[in-house]
Amino acid sequence: MNTLPVLKYTEEEYLEMEEKSLEKHEFYKGEIFAMAGASIPHNQIVRNALISIGNYLNEKKCQIFPSDLKIHSVGNSLYTYPDLSIICGKIETLGKNKSVVTNPSVLIEVLSKSTQDYDRGGKFKLYRDIPSLKEYILISSFQTQVEKYERQQDGKWLFQEYKSENELLKITSIDFEILVKDFYRNVIFDTTEE
Repeated sequence: MNTLPVLKYTEEEYLEMEEKSLEKHEFYKGEIFAMAGASIPHNQIVRNALISIGNYLNEKKCQIFPSDLKIHSVGNSLYTYPDLSIICGKIETLGKNKSVVTNPSVLIEVLSKSTQDYDRGGKFKLYRDIPSLKEYILISSFQTQVEKYERQQDGKWLFQEYKSENELLKITSIDFEILVKDFYRNVIFDTTEE
């Protein structure tokens, strides 16, 4: 059986192609991956988190950004677009490329059934190479469930899981608390999602 060779690109080629592209792509070790669209519940959760956290951060030293912000993990070549990124203090970019940020404090991903394994596993492993990253939050789009990983002073990650709408999640690095149910405001889970 003949298989086609995997095309490899340099980071510079990827960034040039991405600048001209109408779609978003992730990059890792020379490979480019198209990003799929998201479901209505996924988008509702992103909206709810963006509004709640954004209102809290108004006039503070941290900012929240939606998924059009490209994040780069310098230690392992990953370029990606998290669902939400919180950056505290001065925004650090990749040299003269002002469209790529390298210093997120908090990354938030909304899980779908098709991406949850990657977001919990391989992607989180790559995110852990970002020195500025203090918290990684995963919000399920198909059931009430939030997971939080928080980097401890010794570099280890503390895991917490929230399965009740009335539990209070604290995002420590921005001193913010939110009820789990606030992420799910007006969300109706799609029971047919694959």
